[in-house]
Parts: sequence; C-alpha cells; structure tokens
Amino acid sequence: MSAWVLPDHIADVLPSEARHIEEIRRDLLDMARCYGYELVMPPLLEHLESLLSGTGEALDLQTFKLVDQLSGRMMGLRADTTPQVARIDAHLLNRRGVTRLCYCGPVVHTRPGGPHATREPLQFGAEIYGHAGVEADLEILTLALDALRAVNAGALTVDLADARVVNALLGASGMPASQCELVHVALAEKDGSAIQALTAGVPLPIAQGLQQLVDLYGDISVLDRALATLPALPEVQEAIGGLRWLAGHIEGARVSIDLSDLRGYAYYTGARFSIFSRSANDALARGGRYDEVGSVFGRKRPAVGFSLDVKALAEAVEPKPLHLAVRAPWGEAPSLREAIAKLRKQGETVVRVLPGHENEVDEFQCDRELVQIADRWVVKAV
Repeated sequence: MSAWVLPDHIADVLPSEARHIEEIRRDLLDMARCYGYELVMPPLLEHLESLLSGTGEALDLQTFKLVDQLSGRMMGLRADTTPQVARIDAHLLNRRGVTRLCYCGPVVHTRPGGPHATREPLQFGAEIYGHAGVEADLEILTLALDALRAVNAGALTVDLADARVVNALLGASGMPASQCELVHVALAEKDGSAIQALTAGVPLPIAQGLQQLVDLYGDISVLDRALATLPALPEVQEAIGGLRWLAGHIEGARVSIDLSDLRGYAYYTGARFSIFSRSANDALARGGRYDEVGSVFGRKRPAVGFSLDVKALAEAVEPKPLHLAVRAPWGEAPSLREAIAKLRKQGETVVRVLPGHENEVDEFQCDRELVQIADRWVVKAV
C-alpha cells in the first residue's frame, strides 16, 4: 500500500472545501459571540477517565485509546467535546452564576457515523451552565437555529423529544439494566413487536406506555395523544409540558415530536432536539439538557447545549462566492511594495503574480488589478 493513502473515512481537506468550511466556522462562532458565549479550546487528548466518566458505552466505543509515554496512564482522543467543557466549567472556571461557553475543534471517532461520514468531524457547539429552567433550553435551541440560518442552511425542522419520558417508564418497569438497553434499541428501531416481547412481565400500564411510544411521533398533536395514553407519571407530565412550551416558542421552523427518539449520547436528562434540513439526509445539529454531565467532576449543576459537525454542514449548504481580490504584478520597486502593503492594511486580499504564472487559476476572484500609471500605482477593474 502506498505511504500516502489515508485510513478509511479520513481525508485531506483541499482549498475549495477548506475555504467553505472555514467561512462556516467563522459564521457559527460569530453567532455564538452575538449571544454572549465565550470561546474555549479543550485539548484534543486527555486522561481517559476524564473523557468517559458518566458518558455511557456509546462514547467509549467511539474513543481512540493510547498510553501516555510520560505517565503510563491511558489517554483518549476526544470523540465528543461536551465532557471536556463540563470539566472546564466545574474545575477551571467554577463560576457561581450562569456560564455560556462555545467551542469549535476536531474530534476523532473509531467508526464513522454513516457510509460516507468522516471519522474526524469538526465539532462546533455551545453550552449554557447554571440555569435549570426551560428558558435556557429555548436559548440554546434558538441559537442553534440562528447559527444554521447564518450559513443559509435552508428551511429547518425541529424534532423535539425528552429523555425523561422513556427514563420514567423504564424506571417504573422494574426491568434490569440489560433489558432496558434492549428496549432502547427496539425504540430506536421502532420495533413494536420487540418491545411487546420485552415488556411481557412489566406492569400493564407501563408496558402499554412503552409500546405506545413507537407511534408517538408527528406534529404537535402528538403531545395531546401522549397525555391521553401514557401513564400519568410526574416526570412524563412535566416533560410533555416542557415540550409544549418549547414548541410554542419556536419561530421560523417547522416543529415535529418523536417521544421515542433516543439518538445521541447517554448523558441527556431532559428535553432534546434535532434540527433537520431538506438539503441533508441526517440532522444538522443535535442538543438538549444534560444536568448530570458535571457531577463526575464534583460539581453537578444544570447544563444544556448543542453541537454539530461543520464538515457535514458544509456539504449541505452552498459555498459563498469566491473572495474578491486584487491582482498585483511582481516587482522590487519600493513604491509597488508600499502600494501592496497599504491595500492589505485596508483589508484587501492582494495576490502577487510570480514571473511565468500570469494565467493560473486560484481560490480568489481577482476582479481588480494594481497597475502603474505614470509614477503612481492605481487599482483598476479587470
């Protein structure tokens, strides 16, 4: 095998795509800053127990592991940034009030999420700590929608769910953890017959509620059907009420409900959302509440956030037009160097044409050129 062949689902990003991805990254971070979110940059690798504590088996299976040659301890390449940001909030910042943080950096997965997915996503996310109310859920969801609109992701659909619905029913079922895991799989596959078999020995109202979840998806009327058919457990009713409030405050996007949606990592504890667009086959962004994520770092407090893969988003949105630039000739005259430096200081992109390369195509649209008229250098339209 040739030395320059990359591993499966790992790829170089070439200039046109890199420009597109970088422009999206800047738009996303600018939108987060507009909402008051501070940028953090966690390390790509750290001690394994810090990366995986409390995150569940799914993240463990996605994490590359290696031995630290300095300490002999196991380390991991992060597969998700949320646990790291929770650690930063709990240990390094340790603020009393609300903390808003955002990030954008690569994560690495042992397996791709789909047939054409990368194993090195560029993960952007935003998280808010310290507020337990639905207002924080709405802020994060609104930020996610505005971030996607900022990159022209098209018409958006928000799919709402709540981890408390399934968790409350499973908690009341009396089933062992291994059996609950099988129910999770069956719900994800919407396999009603499997759920019926798995809940054969469960109290009838709970068994019927779990079986009903498979069909509780669709428009906002699903919440009325859920109240009428699911057991009247306090957690279930609170979750449905919260989803109704969230759905009523979403503007400019279609809303759907799927009460059996369990996709994503196991740390979600409350309302969850996925945002879809017609231009993509899978969700562009996922998020929700995960109040337990900081407890393993000694500081349990409310937390809600979302994340997305900038590379996948770049495939779903149209790139911006090429950046306009000024073409300048090669020369050693001080007046030419001064004219180029002045243009660059003003924010212009100036591409110098090296000798013998006058007709090459590049990543910039040179709509003007720097020409010498008498003893002055002047920018003229091409």
